[in-house]
Amino acid sequence: MQLSLRNMLPSLWEEASLQTLLLLSAIILILAHYLKSRRRHLNYPPSPPGLPILGNFFHINYNDPQANIQKLAKQYGNVFITRAGTLIFMMVTGLPMIKEVLLNQDEAFIDRPQFALLVHVFKSFGLTLSNGQAWKQQRRFALMTLRNFGLGKKTLEDRIREEAMFLIEAIREEKGQPFDPHFQINNAVSNIICSVTFGHRFEYHDSQFRELLKSLDDITVLETRWECRDNIHYSFSEKNLVFCTLDLFFAGTETTSTTLRWALLYMALYPEIQGKIQEEIDRVIGQSRQPTMADKENMPYTNAAVHEVQRMGDILPFNVPRMAAFDTTLAGYHVPKGTIVLINLTALHRDPKEWATPETFNPEHFLENGQFKKRESFLPFSMGKRVCLGEQLARAELFIFFTSLLQKFTVQPPPNTQLSLDFRFGLTISPVPYKICAIPREM
Repeated sequence: MQLSLRNMLPSLWEEASLQTLLLLSAIILILAHYLKSRRRHLNYPPSPPGLPILGNFFHINYNDPQANIQKLAKQYGNVFITRAGTLIFMMVTGLPMIKEVLLNQDEAFIDRPQFALLVHVFKSFGLTLSNGQAWKQQRRFALMTLRNFGLGKKTLEDRIREEAMFLIEAIREEKGQPFDPHFQINNAVSNIICSVTFGHRFEYHDSQFRELLKSLDDITVLETRWECRDNIHYSFSEKNLVFCTLDLFFAGTETTSTTLRWALLYMALYPEIQGKIQEEIDRVIGQSRQPTMADKENMPYTNAAVHEVQRMGDILPFNVPRMAAFDTTLAGYHVPKGTIVLINLTALHRDPKEWATPETFNPEHFLENGQFKKRESFLPFSMGKRVCLGEQLARAELFIFFTSLLQKFTVQPPPNTQLSLDFRFGLTISPVPYKICAIPREM
């Protein structure tokens, strides 16, 4: 019997179909993955039950990941993990845990994971995806260069104010008719970083530049994946300068432009709030001069409205991902090197314990006794060593562009049109395309 069985097995193997062999291989891989997972560290953060190899792939609703993640956070707590193949994703919720990751353990979570598409294009160059000494060198150099070109100085503010005038004229050409403000705003915001990096701005009717901006917009909605990348030893080169410039161009355009598009949409949806902002503009600035950053201190309601747009727009709901640089612990849980860390900014910015009306657009969230109030639980630019490089520039652009537009126009929905707050999910959360009417204000 033993001899016949030994002779039978080779013949069965020879007669097995390709499909059978593939199925058998898959079963062996699944069993190996299961046995390996049983040997893993026992003190991992909690996790939804997953499938072998696929992990929690089917737990995530990719059409609305924000809502999906919030449900998981309520079920599994402020620190939980999901898996996709060999990748581990850790979601961190709540201000104490966020501070632990971004401030107290900043060296452990300082690295960026790699998106497959962007790594294919950028390799290990630039500011966004670089890590280690290369990132430190390039960030230090970028900050120094931006300061030399006017960051935080009157000269750069003057460029923003000048561009605001061009934007107003471009919108005035619409003559109060319905239009999509997307590419006028994109053009205006990108011209600021272009004037810094290239020493040149681009006209709103420049077809080649509009095509470039359209390509940039398309990139933001492409799916992202992670993979390994090449090491880099020395970061100063002409090639790296090009990629750092592209990083500045992308980051300095998309996020601010998207926020301004949310701002105009909210103004059209909340005319009473728009009216209060315009009353403050008329009282503090009037119509005879342009807004300046110095005006912000005397315009708490307008400043609060800009902050509320950022809170509700929620354009980076999970921050820019981090990655554990080495094995560490968080909230008593083991976090292995390579774990991808996502910061739950949506939950922070919609926490009912922090915000009186978390799901409603309400500038009063940033006011106290009529004065502007900073909120600790407001982190649109992140915090720590990898805080947004262009925070100061973005704040100036948002205030000056927003105030300049409402100084000259009243934003309204087109006749017989119902605007919505629907969004599209990409590298940022942006409003779906919409049209508004910008009615010149009669003073």
